[in-house]
Formats: sequence, C-alpha cells, structure tokens
Amino acid sequence: MDVPGLLEAASLLVPESTATDDDLTVRDVWDCLVRDDWEFALNLLEEHRGGPALPLAFWETLADAAGRLRMERSTAWCRWRAYETRNGVIRAELALAEDPQRRTPVPGAGVLRPLWDIGHRTPTGETAFAIASLWVEGKDALEPGGRATIRIAPLTPSLWGHLRPGQPFTMHEQRPVAGTAVVLEVRPPVTADGEGKHLVTG
Repeated sequence: MDVPGLLEAASLLVPESTATDDDLTVRDVWDCLVRDDWEFALNLLEEHRGGPALPLAFWETLADAAGRLRMERSTAWCRWRAYETRNGVIRAELALAEDPQRRTPVPGAGVLRPLWDIGHRTPTGETAFAIASLWVEGKDALEPGGRATIRIAPLTPSLWGHLRPGQPFTMHEQRPVAGTAVVLEVRPPVTADGEGKHLVTG
C-alpha cells in the first residue's frame, strides 16, 4: 500500500465524531490527502487526542507511512504509541539531577534506556532496578537539571503494574540518582474494541 493509501486507512480508524484539541477532524485529513499534503495529514493524525483510545492498527499504519516518508521522529512516535497501546501508558514528571557525570542532554525520543528504582528489592534487600525507555513530551531533549513530563516504556511491563499517581521513583544511569520522578498517570493496554480497561490519573 502506498503512503496516501496508508494515511487513508489510518483515518478510517478514527471515530468521525472526535476531534483534536484544535478541533481538526478526519475531514481535514482527507482535505490534505486530496492536495497531496501527506506530511501534514500524518501530523494531524499522529497528534490526534480526542475521543476514545485508538486501536493498535492505527499506530502501526501511521508508523509505516511515516517510515516511507522518512520522517524519523514521527516514525519513532507512532511506534511508541503502538507500544503503549499494547502495554499501557505511564506518564511522570521527571526532574534531572545536575549531575557532573552527564554533560549532555537526555535525548527525548525514546533513545535512552536508563535504570529505574520503582521499589523492587532483591532477596538480600538490595535495589532491583527495572529498565525502561523514556520519551520527553514537547521537547527534543532534556538538559541536566531540567524538568519535564515524560512517558515510560518498560522493558518488562509487568514489573510496573503497582505504580499509582503521586508515587515517587528514581532514575539511574550509574549508581547515583540521575533524576527523581513522580507518577502522573497510569493507563492499561487498549483492548481489541479500542477501550482501556480502566484509567488511573492523579
């Protein structure tokens, strides 16, 4: 399937009654397709926030289209959203330490996979770290000492099932604490009918 076909297929998975925060509807996407403005159509679809959760096929189709358009960040974002559809959403507020060991910003598009202390312990009482990628919302990167809302994609989602809004945890790249975080939102995987099982927010 070519790019216009992929975008058209994705748009058909969005309920017509919903709109984005800017009141852009599926009709706007179709208008872009008529004008061959494929990149803008993809951007409209990937930023869709209105209505119920969108199905896995929506994000997988968009990721395919973005890859064919060589839109690397859009491809990564759509794959990230596909992961969240399958495994659930975890959002948190992260404050990075002003760590002299890190002199460069934390990349924002899911590249870094640090360790996290989310409360698990080994049989001897030591910290059992969990691994998860992070996506910085609204920024390409997060400077040392900076603060931002992040999304987390765990390597082993079952280890994170106990998290609740307001719960603190820490990020580690080496032994010292690299950042402190507080859970903002936890959402379960999306079911086959496009609905989450429940929603936990702060």
